Amino acid sequence: MDGIPGVAHGGDLEAARQLFPKAPAPFLDLSTGINPHGYPVPPLGAEVFARLPEPAALARLEALAAERYGAPSAAHVVAAPGTQILLPLVAGLVPPGEARILGPTYAEHRRAAELAGHAVGEVGAVEGLEGAGLAVLVNPNNPDGRLVERRVLLDLTAGLLVVDEAFIEVMPPGASLAGAVGRGGLVVLRSFGKFHGLAGVRLGFALAEPKVVERLRARLGPWAVSGPAIAAGMKALGDTVWAEAMRGRLAAEAARLDALLGRHGLEVIGGTALFRLARGPEGVFAGLGRQGVLVRRFEGRPGLLRFGLPGDEPGWERLGRALDGCSAGRGG
Repeated sequence: MDGIPGVAHGGDLEAARQLFPKAPAPFLDLSTGINPHGYPVPPLGAEVFARLPEPAALARLEALAAERYGAPSAAHVVAAPGTQILLPLVAGLVPPGEARILGPTYAEHRRAAELAGHAVGEVGAVEGLEGAGLAVLVNPNNPDGRLVERRVLLDLTAGLLVVDEAFIEVMPPGASLAGAVGRGGLVVLRSFGKFHGLAGVRLGFALAEPKVVERLRARLGPWAVSGPAIAAGMKALGDTVWAEAMRGRLAAEAARLDALLGRHGLEVIGGTALFRLARGPEGVFAGLGRQGVLVRRFEGRPGLLRFGLPGDEPGWERLGRALDGCSAGRGG
């Protein structure tokens, strides 16, 4: 181990500064899987900040999300201020019992299921989800990018199957289960901020059969999604030209990152076009951190690091120099 604790979540720059007080500022933050090339939201009118969000505007956003994500209709979509807030609400859709999570994965799913009263166990293979009262997986997975085929998931039997598709936008077409939510027993979560690089907007969606959507809407209450989030969401979700071009750009940059890491002795073992999971010598996390480059490490999994994409050429150059420094420190 590096001899220092990790950071509980990506993007926590205050915690990073405490870990590496002498690191040059600002940090190059590569600790998240958020697109560094954010959607260019045009200036928003003052009214979206001054007025309560209109129900009709929210309905238009949900209809647009249904079209973009491939849900059967707008009645199968509920918007929320980020998918994070949906996790305990979705876990509470079934009575407390046995929950199983396909892991290792995003730790918040366990916490949310426990908050809803479930006894939570982690399974290492998708077959282990069979028969659970609540079955949860992230698809593609964070941090290793594991993708379970759609047909395999549709064959699973569980009280409620929750599929977190936070990173599905950069995967091949046909991977999403969004079109199958009408059959019941299935909730698909879609993140807006990660692919569009607008995590601070706090917008996400749950896709499910209409009666489940209405239960979630009632629990969220009125005006859960802010007017600026609705406006930004409608602009971005409606721009399919931007989305298609961005998928190509991210794929090229992920390949570039793989090559850079490989040249410095790190083995890329998984990920998506938004982040790469690499295995390397111990000490790389601390070595990068002391140079002001923050990546994501995982407690109990020494040598594994998740790298996000640099957002510009100076960022790529800084990462290259920091990796050079780590190699020099190892005598490489």
